Amino acid sequence: MAKIFISHRRAGLALLIGAGLSAASALAGGAPVPEVPQPEPLLTEAEPATAPIGHPRLRVGEVFRDVFLTGRGAGPELVVLPPGRFIMGSPETEPGREAGEGPQREVEIGYLLAVGKYEVTWDEWSLCVADGACEAEFQSDHGFGRGRRPVIEVSWEHAQEYARWLSKRTGQPYRLLSEAEWEYAARAGSEGPWSFGEDMSQIGEYGWYSLNAESMTHPVGQKAPNAFGLYDMHGNVVEWVEDCWADSYEGAPVDGSAWTEGDCTDRVMRGGSWRTNPRFLRSAFRFSTAWSFRHTHIGFRVARTL
Repeated sequence: MAKIFISHRRAGLALLIGAGLSAASALAGGAPVPEVPQPEPLLTEAEPATAPIGHPRLRVGEVFRDVFLTGRGAGPELVVLPPGRFIMGSPETEPGREAGEGPQREVEIGYLLAVGKYEVTWDEWSLCVADGACEAEFQSDHGFGRGRRPVIEVSWEHAQEYARWLSKRTGQPYRLLSEAEWEYAARAGSEGPWSFGEDMSQIGEYGWYSLNAESMTHPVGQKAPNAFGLYDMHGNVVEWVEDCWADSYEGAPVDGSAWTEGDCTDRVMRGGSWRTNPRFLRSAFRFSTAWSFRHTHIGFRVARTL
């Protein structure tokens, strides 16, 4: 049975939702989920993670929410990912590969990383709008519906506005993922084209895409999570990340940080969407668009370093 921990900290409360099962399976309603893989881990599962001051000690795979410092409410659910190393990019032999997905290189995520369990939803976005910190002028859902569906038609700057607002409301440093962090989170230990491996016939079990989405977004969390316990890393909406665009990984950071040099009028997007085919849902697929661009298939998720 899931356990709920509430702890006081200097400026407010933090709400931690843990589990006696593996963390990923607890958040999937108790259904069996593969254990979180830890390729070349820098922290073992048995070793307690170092938690923020005044916060319950977080372990890899646990899920928590930061409660707002004032008023009622809390931020999105976050999953604690382990430090580790992985090979970023795709091999030249991967079907559908594009030149910008290389050269492959080893990247080290040398820290605990809390990543949004889901893409940011309309419900979560509406709290920022109600506070006057996020724009409401584009608030059309194009008939898809709102609630637990991912918010859409957000530019890169809109995503930044939300992260700044969430940081202020919780007292914690929220941000977009870097491109390297995103791929690490999406792969969840897999070296194949998708988080579940190489069998393209399984894509419908893990994501909403052109052949099953009926030309619209869907409520988050309806498909299977990856081995880290993250949902919709393949499909539903494409996700903004922090990085400026570069045509290849030549000279890119290898420590998990965002690449903030190059053509910063264009920002990187990841994950594929309800309107794309499986080739564009691959973990290594990347593309870019102007930071101000908005569309019905564009959303984001948040993260913070622990």
